[in-house]
Amino acid sequence: EVQLVESGGGSVQAGGSLRLSCRVSGFAVDDSDMGWYHQAPGHECELVSRINNDGTTHYSDSVKGRFTISKDNAKNMVYLQMNSLKPEDAGVYYCASDEDLRTVVFGISELRYWGKGTLVTVSS
Repeated sequence: EVQLVESGGGSVQAGGSLRLSCRVSGFAVDDSDMGWYHQAPGHECELVSRINNDGTTHYSDSVKGRFTISKDNAKNMVYLQMNSLKPEDAGVYYCASDEDLRTVVFGISELRYWGKGTLVTVSS
């Protein structure tokens, strides 16, 4: 059974940091393209970062230089280090995997595998 379980969300002040974790079971992150999606209230899900099976990483312009994605193949985990958080970073963050990690999806369920999400709140 495939499961993706996110953790690490919480409430921080602007300028603070959080580290999100995604525990994956049922497939190997080493063989897969993994992504973190951000859904702000009332908005679609936006791909903010991805790490491909070859280890290459990509970031949206909105988080470039502030967020870092990584993975631990031995633990089958994916992480998102979020620094210098801004109020507009608030929302639900989903860990997902798909052969086609689109930049925007209207619902996270459009992707092949996804977690239930973890909530990030950033106060100004």
